[in-house]
Amino acid sequence: MTHLSVEMLAADATEPITSAGHAQLGIAVLAGIAVIVLLITKFKLHAFLSLIIGSLVLGAVAGAPLDKAITSFSTGLGTTVAGTGVLIALGAILGKLLADSGGADQIVDTILARASRRSMPWAMVLIAGIVGLPIFFEVGIVLLIPVVLLVAKRGNFSLMRIGIPALAGLSVMHGLIPPHPGPLVAIDAVGANLGVTLALGVVVAIPTAIIAGPLFSRYAVRWVDIRPPEKMVPERASDDLEKRPGFGITVATVLLPVVMMLAKALVDVVIDDPAAGAQRVFDVVGSPLIALLTAVIVAMFTLGRAAGFTRGRIASTVERSLAPIAGVLLIVGAGGGFKQTLVDAGVGQMILDVSKGWHLSTLLLAWLIAVTIRLATGSATVATISAAGLVAPLAADMSTTHGALLVLAIGCGSLFFSHVNDAGFWLVKEYFGMSVGQTLKTWSVMETLISVVGIVCVLLLSLVL
Repeated sequence: MTHLSVEMLAADATEPITSAGHAQLGIAVLAGIAVIVLLITKFKLHAFLSLIIGSLVLGAVAGAPLDKAITSFSTGLGTTVAGTGVLIALGAILGKLLADSGGADQIVDTILARASRRSMPWAMVLIAGIVGLPIFFEVGIVLLIPVVLLVAKRGNFSLMRIGIPALAGLSVMHGLIPPHPGPLVAIDAVGANLGVTLALGVVVAIPTAIIAGPLFSRYAVRWVDIRPPEKMVPERASDDLEKRPGFGITVATVLLPVVMMLAKALVDVVIDDPAAGAQRVFDVVGSPLIALLTAVIVAMFTLGRAAGFTRGRIASTVERSLAPIAGVLLIVGAGGGFKQTLVDAGVGQMILDVSKGWHLSTLLLAWLIAVTIRLATGSATVATISAAGLVAPLAADMSTTHGALLVLAIGCGSLFFSHVNDAGFWLVKEYFGMSVGQTLKTWSVMETLISVVGIVCVLLLSLVL
């Protein structure tokens, strides 16, 4: 059997890999993923360590010298953290300022005060979409759970009628919309345009969140009709504040980086001249780093100072926002290392060669790969990063819009059927006081709906764009 080293395959090879090489690489990929799954699920090893070991196993089975596999992993980790680490940190700071200043509570209270009983599930998905835009899924759950429980209790709603729309809004944002880690890494891996991906992501996210949220919650209530557990109602961040920022300025602050990135995408479409002064200005203004940095600086005044925070309190809030994301950064970085090991071992080229004879849409293929990794590892971020590395060669000849749709297809696949190997599964189960069976019938089905409806929307868009 032909041995394939990272050094050989990292070069610009014009000859297709042999069938024997395909078989060996296929076994290497399965072995690497199997090791990661086994270590995470059976031995409860942290995903960061599991990804390192899985990457080394992948390289060894592919026939690469160990030092080359280590180099590939280290390069991928460094590149990923350099490309997305700062953005994840800025997003965490913005989310923490939003939470601690009472801005998130202000958004929630304002919308709920104007929502009727009939429109409450729709209000919840809207709240989750806005609040979930700049913050991680787990942080969003912690922010919104008190609201979900209080609304369900005071309005005498079943917890599923209120909770499912909120979870759907958060999950869709996490899987499809930058600056969340998964979409950002996928955009970088396939060379997609961030602004176009963001715009198309919103188009896909709206119908997906509606179907998996307010509409599905009608059926979820029939399957699992539970009331909010009293012990799980925590205090809200703004309960100890004398004042908090206004609704309008809070929403404007949250949406500022989105508007800046979308403005860049619009200018790119309208002008389409890299040498033009306006386009060069918007290339800077609309870059994710500048957009998020601007939003963070603005938030220190519009959220922090508006809540009466001193300079010391703002500095403390920023410092406390960074510690919880250390694990996220390490997992994302290790996922990037695993992706680079896949790429350097020639797996992406193998998929390109093998899929040439298939009558299968590239978008559907990307979705299926992400689904498989998601089911195996339980991590949406790992699924997104790994799938993006595998299908990156397929994006070489794609148009800008189809490159963006490829990222969204991967994001949709990464959300498929959350189950017992996903930390989010247990988070939702415990907060809502459900059994494993009840969580499977509600949360897991909702995640699957998001994935399926999302890829259908992506495929429909690919027919008209």
